[in-house]
This record gives sequence, C-alpha cells and structure tokens, in this order.
Amino acid sequence: MRSTGFRRTFVVFTASALALTAAGCGGSDDGSAGGKTRITVNCMPPKSAKVDRSFFEADIKAFEKQNPDIDVVAHDAFPCQDPKTFDAKLAGGQMEDVFYTYFTDAKHVVDINQAADITSYVKDLKSYGTIQQQLRDIYTVDGKIYGVPRTGYSMGLIYNRELFQKAGLDPDKPPATWEEVRADAKKIAALGGGTVGYADYSAQNQGGWHFTAEMYSQGGDVVSSDGKKAAVDTPEGKAVLQNLHDMRWTDNSMGSKQLLVINDVQQLMGSGKLGMYLSAPDNIPILVKEKGGNYKDLALAPMPGGKGTLIGGDGYMFNKKDSPEQIKAGLKWLDHMFLTPGTGFLGDYARAKQNDAPVGLPEPRLFTGAADAKDQQVKKANANVPVENYQAFLDGNQSLQMKIEPPQAQQIYSVLDGAVSAVLTKKDADIDQLLKDASGKIDSILVRG
Repeated sequence: MRSTGFRRTFVVFTASALALTAAGCGGSDDGSAGGKTRITVNCMPPKSAKVDRSFFEADIKAFEKQNPDIDVVAHDAFPCQDPKTFDAKLAGGQMEDVFYTYFTDAKHVVDINQAADITSYVKDLKSYGTIQQQLRDIYTVDGKIYGVPRTGYSMGLIYNRELFQKAGLDPDKPPATWEEVRADAKKIAALGGGTVGYADYSAQNQGGWHFTAEMYSQGGDVVSSDGKKAAVDTPEGKAVLQNLHDMRWTDNSMGSKQLLVINDVQQLMGSGKLGMYLSAPDNIPILVKEKGGNYKDLALAPMPGGKGTLIGGDGYMFNKKDSPEQIKAGLKWLDHMFLTPGTGFLGDYARAKQNDAPVGLPEPRLFTGAADAKDQQVKKANANVPVENYQAFLDGNQSLQMKIEPPQAQQIYSVLDGAVSAVLTKKDADIDQLLKDASGKIDSILVRG
C-alpha cells in the first residue's frame, strides 16, 4: 500500500492539497541552459505543507550554491505519484528528469522502457555503496541499475503498553509469535469496557494487504517466486485465516465490529481501546496528533512469526531521455537531499526537532556500516519521542526477510479482502474453500498480467 512520500514532519494536508498535481513539463532534451545542466525533479512538498516545503526549498538552494553549474527545477505534488496518471505521464514524455517511484514500480518502468540505465554512473554516487543491498536490489533489473532507494518502511506490531500492564502482561516483552498474539489479545479483551485485544483490516483492499504481511511473517507468500501462480492455498495461508477466525469467534478478542479499515483501527488505538494491530512506524505520529494517543503508551514490535515482513518504500529513477550530464547531476542531487546521514531533507534531525517534528521513530535503516552509525547517532542525539519503545522493532527487523508487495498487488488484495472478511464475519466460513477460490482468482489476475 502507499505512503505519502513526506515522512519527516508528518504534516496534515488540507483537502486543497489533494488536488495539486505536478506542474510543468517533464524531461528536457539535453538539460543544458546558459552553460548549466538543468534537471527537473518531483516530489517537492506542496505549499500547504509549509514546513516540509521550506526544508525542501532550502536544501535545493544549498545544493545549487555548492554546484553552481547545476540548475534544479522542482515540481510539487501530493501524492508524490498518482498511480492513475503515472504511466500516461511516462508515455507522454511529461515525466521529470529525476522522478519519484514506489518500490513496486521499478521493474514495471524498466519493462516499458521508460528508465535510463545508470549502471555506469552510480560509481560517482558517494552514498550508493552504503545503502542496504536488499534495497538497492529493488532498482536492479537483469543486472542493470535503474534507480536509487530513498526511504523504506516495514510492517510491525503496534501495541498499547498501558493496556498490556493492565492485563498483567509485560510491556517490555511483546508477543513474538502468532500464538502469543492470540493469548495476549484474549487477556486484553478480558479487561472489558469495549476493549479490543487485536484488530485487523478487512475492506478496501486493506485486508488483503495485511493478509500478505501475515503470510510473509510466517514464511509464506501470496504468489510463486516467478510471479506466475498463486501461493495462498498453503499451510501458511490456512494458518493466517484460522488464527483470525479463532481470535474473532473462539476468543472474542477482536470485537464484534468488523470490515474495518485503517482509520477505524487508528481511532480505536488512539482512544486507548485497542491492544495491538499491524502497521508501519508512520502510524505512530498519526495516532498521537490526530487520534488522541500518547507517545509514551505506544510501542512497536517486529512482525510476529519471526520469518519475514512486508516492506515498501520509494526512490528515484531517471528519465530515459536524460543526457549523461543530467544523470550525473541527478545523482549528486540525491546524495545531497536524501542520502547523506545527518543532513538534507530526510536526515537533518536537528532541524526537524527545532520545528517540533517527531525524531527517533523507527524507520528501517537505509544505510549500513559507518553511514548507518552516523545516521543513528544523529537521530538519537535529537530524539524527541521515547525511542526505547521501538527498540524491539529495530532489533527484530535485523533477522527478518524483507519482502516487497506482490505483482498486481491491488487486484490481489481485492481478492484476499474477501477471504479475510469472510472469516471475520462468518463463524462457519470454509477456510479451505476460501483459499481455493482466492487461488483461482489470483491465477487469472497473473495470467492477464
């Protein structure tokens, strides 16, 4: 599923911001103007996101001062990429020289021949070798490099420390298996007063998204490794649905209201009535700023199951029309803006803290080695949230397999919504039949491609 692309200050966007689209034209012919190399870039925060916008503009100005031979023209948009217009913009030659993509877009952009091969240029990108290999691999297709990752997220288990204590559970020892999730949820629900032990999504494709995350956590998958066949009708698939069914109907730990979506679950957690749910770290400030939650009560654990977690994120690719000078300039810009620990749009934690943005949230580590140590050091020095509440998540993630969303993700999620909603709304749901039906539908989706 998608995230906003603006992950530092978590600004609440107004309705008018949603109507903004990327302005101006896309890639230029050779990018040269007045002796300068000109590059267009996107994903600049809209004017309604005042703090993020000011950071972005200041960072571009600093970059141009350091590189007087490069002219950066930024286009704003929210969201950074609109899936409805993305392909048309590429095909119509309107895409920027350096353009934002989700992880799941990388292979598709290459397949439709709209990305520049930057393999011979990344040697000049100072930060490239410090980025996690598994994230670099996302933008590597058939041994060639087509993009650079910028941020990532991974799913984990958000839980309410106060409810854990009230239920006699140790808030410093979150559940590590789905059996433990079930047991803890039952104790939390027993507190009464409308308290729900565990909640899950089951509508608007969000149920299928979480089903996928839960499959990954147990070592399963939703499609085969070659992406051609469904892989849900398996012991892991049955375990996911059986566990949800049993928590809902045997334990009564998931509450009677179902067909929930993300906002419903966030409202429950923010009001202090929910023990646990799956999410990425960027839910935490939303729970505090919009839903009434408190940072000290909210903690994050790694995905139960211990085998894998669903990851997402974004990066930048290069227009196939870019000149060598534009590619080199774009890589320099990425280094300056996003990929130098402790500085830039995403790494200047001191600046973020001064502007009352949350610092210390457990984003997955983009870097390795000395770069990672520097990033963590600067983040820790400027943290203004209880980082100890997220240490289990950071530690646990180191041993999990990181897996991106499946091909044709939204269509597959729609199918899996039906299976998840069925077990949560029908006590006599036939799990074997649900998985068999879902498998057939997913096969059809993959054949159509």
